[in-house]
Amino acid sequence: MSYPTASTSSGGGSQGQRDPETYLAQALTSPHLPSELKPFYEAFDRFWRNRLWFQLTRTIESFFAVPASQPFRIDLYEQFVRDFSNKLDPLKHASIAVSVARSYEDPRASIAFLDPLLPTFDKPETREAFVLATMERSHFRLRAGEYDAAKEARDQCEKVLDQLDAVDLAVHASFYRVSGDYYKAKAEFADYYRNSLRYLACVDIEKDLTEAERVERAHDLGIAALLGLSIYNFGELLMHPILDALKGTEHDFIRNLLYAFNAGDISKFQTIIPEMNAREPFLEQNLPSLRQKICMMALLEAVFRRATEDRATLPFSVISKEAQVPIDEVEHVIMKALALNLIRGTIDQPSSVASISWVQPRVLDRDQISGLKDRLSGWSDKVGAMGEFVRSEGRELFVQ
Repeated sequence: MSYPTASTSSGGGSQGQRDPETYLAQALTSPHLPSELKPFYEAFDRFWRNRLWFQLTRTIESFFAVPASQPFRIDLYEQFVRDFSNKLDPLKHASIAVSVARSYEDPRASIAFLDPLLPTFDKPETREAFVLATMERSHFRLRAGEYDAAKEARDQCEKVLDQLDAVDLAVHASFYRVSGDYYKAKAEFADYYRNSLRYLACVDIEKDLTEAERVERAHDLGIAALLGLSIYNFGELLMHPILDALKGTEHDFIRNLLYAFNAGDISKFQTIIPEMNAREPFLEQNLPSLRQKICMMALLEAVFRRATEDRATLPFSVISKEAQVPIDEVEHVIMKALALNLIRGTIDQPSSVASISWVQPRVLDRDQISGLKDRLSGWSDKVGAMGEFVRSEGRELFVQ
């Protein structure tokens, strides 16, 4: 007896449908069944005969988690699971179907396999299963180059999720991962960055991602943070453990770049440019944009480091020095920061002074938190000194 593999099976169709009892009996006597998989088939037979659907579902999930099961997954579903699929928890059924779809080498075969299942999940009581299956079908559509169809399905699922009160983490993870894949394919860096971080919040990166996947995700997040037009705060990414995946790899310079940008450290950025150009041609192509962005980050850091009273009169000369831009370009840099709502304030052009009243809230790294602590300590000392002054100078007034 031979088993169809992912490379030989075609999408969706059953190949010589047998009843589950016959299928299991033949599978258990087949010389092609690896010994490590035989206990699973024995459990399949036992739970199926006793109609123990919960235990059967758990066993199927455990079977799919074994790498050696990959060539047998399509046949197992078509010859066995399909017979009682209506007995399964819909979300579990959708998850199993997605695992089967991943066994096909051709993404169009995966799409053809999932297509007839979607209507069975498109019901008010099974909306989570519908979103999971639809988003994973969109994953295969992206692989097949069907970007418009993938985006349309993604938007449909977003509306469904907005109407649900509670959503399983696996469903949210699928939605954000595939959404991120779409935005990556379209080079929409800021949207990829946001969706990818949300995806990571839904998974355990040590258990759910391989080492290669962690490195790829960290690399792509770093590129998106650097090139995203609306991203000027890297603190959330810098504090995420996913970034540790880059340590000791050829992409470690990206982590150093992110720290340099977050600190507005133009000098450090300049020292990393040669390695960046050698290892990441895509960043080299966008070097002018990166220079503009780090100048903006230097401005934000210069404002953030200063006490509130010092921000009231910030000379153009200081900004020029901190951001390393010509004095005649300082006003343009400030106006761009105002337009992006990174800061609020006014510009006194005749006096060449900026007055900054607010800077965009940021997720701080440890060094920035330390600086904030020092400023708070200084503020506390000033308040204490003022309190002592009032007590000493206003004693007679208070007595009266």
